[in-house]
Amino acid sequence: MRRKLTRLSWIPLILTLPYWLPSLVIRLRMWLFTKVNGEEGLQLPNDKIDATRFKQIYGHKNAAGRSQGAALSDLFWYWLSPGAEMHQEHIENGERYEYVARMTREILAVPANRIEALTEKCMGNVLAEKLSRPWQVVRLRDLLMPVWAEFYYELVFAEQCPAYARQLIVGNASDVVNALKGCSLRHMPRRNRLTRFLEKKLRQGAFGRAFPTDFTVEEQAFYLQGTYFNTAIVQMSEAVAHTLLAVAQHPQVQERLAAHTDDEHYYDLVVTETLRLFPLFGIAHRITSGDIVVDDETTLPRGSVLCFNYPAYHQTGYDRPDTFLPERWEQLSQKEAHYIPFGVYGNRSCPAQRIALISMKKAAQIMLGQFQLYSSASHTRSMPNRAPCLVVAREARLPYLARGSVLSLMKLQDQWEDVVRSIQQLFLGSFMVWHARQLKLAENHFANTVS
Repeated sequence: MRRKLTRLSWIPLILTLPYWLPSLVIRLRMWLFTKVNGEEGLQLPNDKIDATRFKQIYGHKNAAGRSQGAALSDLFWYWLSPGAEMHQEHIENGERYEYVARMTREILAVPANRIEALTEKCMGNVLAEKLSRPWQVVRLRDLLMPVWAEFYYELVFAEQCPAYARQLIVGNASDVVNALKGCSLRHMPRRNRLTRFLEKKLRQGAFGRAFPTDFTVEEQAFYLQGTYFNTAIVQMSEAVAHTLLAVAQHPQVQERLAAHTDDEHYYDLVVTETLRLFPLFGIAHRITSGDIVVDDETTLPRGSVLCFNYPAYHQTGYDRPDTFLPERWEQLSQKEAHYIPFGVYGNRSCPAQRIALISMKKAAQIMLGQFQLYSSASHTRSMPNRAPCLVVAREARLPYLARGSVLSLMKLQDQWEDVVRSIQQLFLGSFMVWHARQLKLAENHFANTVS
């Protein structure tokens, strides 16, 4: 009898796992990452330097270093490899960065009607292929990655994206983002296949722009892979997935958007609030190239590693900051609010801001014009669950009880997946942080390039 009671006593503990284990594991992960990766980095905002100083410091001319001199860079380079040394965010200031930045601006300088038309074309292709049933449950991030693979392939190479190229691009981007979130280890052969493909395209003259003669073909491929077929694919897929998931969980917002797909202003408000509550960047780090005087009592010395925490900054200065409330932007100014989803002007703000906002809005308009969205899954900034969502064609009818059953099962599945995933993230994430410190990709690169 005593043995039976002991066994039964485990049942409540097991049944409540989804409510306490993931948060416990997250705290444990942070503790382990600090131990493995060291305590380098001053996170902003903090108790001494509040959010009112955030933009001032971020935009300071001495917050100029990108990778050299920070052990944290080894971790970023590890996740972004191959070719982190050609990634626009991580190249140090100089002629090479200036050339790459100028090329990126030129490629992204596309007329608004061309951006919208290309978004409509790529969304149409993928939705017709992936959403053929009256209703189905999808992972929004997975659904959207092929859209942006086709979009950026055509933008870069000025030709329609073949199926094989789309598969390579999606495989590379999925591998990068899943490793970043600790949901899987890196699969370098998968990433390297895309590099070799891009090298072949470059040798064939498919890229209609000339690089400086000191750029090797491999370096050129790394630039294209990191900027367009890694960062752009991941960030756009997650940006639109966040937008649609937020809309799916706020019926009044969805009803207004679906009823007025031509209401550009309200779509802008929804996108703005999505990027505030779920900023695509977690932490950006900068290495100070000189002292930064904050006030009479605080100076950040040269060589400091500053970690700018976007989510924390976006939580300050708002009423009900955790609430998804697009209407708040009717009264707020983006310039005056604590809002920097694309970084700070003057310190390498995201060059894709314009094209991203236009294509995000257009993608949401197309999706909501054709489908009704519902979700009971958790919605966090990191979105490791890839945004489960019930998608119902507008002309279809899914009975209320059937929809409720699907959403109940979705919530239960998501909760238990979170238990398994949190343990997986603990071990895989800890291993990758340790492995990055062993490989020292950034440190070794700068050691070999400094004369």
